[in-house]
Amino acid sequence: MKIVINGIHANLRFSAAHMIPEHESCGCIHGHSYIVDVQVEGERSGKFGFVADFKEIKGVVRDISSTLDHKVLIPLQNNLINFKSTESSVEFVIQGKEYKLPEEDCLLLDLKSTSAEDLAEYFAEKVFDKLKEKGAKISSVEICINEGIGQGAFFTKSD
Repeated sequence: MKIVINGIHANLRFSAAHMIPEHESCGCIHGHSYIVDVQVEGERSGKFGFVADFKEIKGVVRDISSTLDHKVLIPLQNNLINFKSTESSVEFVIQGKEYKLPEEDCLLLDLKSTSAEDLAEYFAEKVFDKLKEKGAKISSVEICINEGIGQGAFFTKSD
């Protein structure tokens, strides 16, 4: 059985800035008001026969979203970004363009990119693992990260 949570109606959202190095229009810092849609497939179980409790799923997604909210998302695994060593700020260079941002304004992610595709995978992995930890008998979690209404990327994490 599959359950679905529409992020725009469930208020599963976060706002963040990012850049996609070398992309013609997304190569500079810009931001989105992201919306997170969730689908969970699995076996009904437990006292109430839920695939997973909607409230728990929303809580997990909101916890993840809160770590990204109002941050500049920076991928650590992108070979086009050269980081400089510093203690109080995040400094990096992309194609000769130098950036220096306060550390508390940034979130360094162990990703190759902060595209909607990579963020969808990031969320799906985390939501899947967290629901499994909570004992849900799920077989897959599908996440859509929307960069705007009607424009997003899906990723499915399954056993």
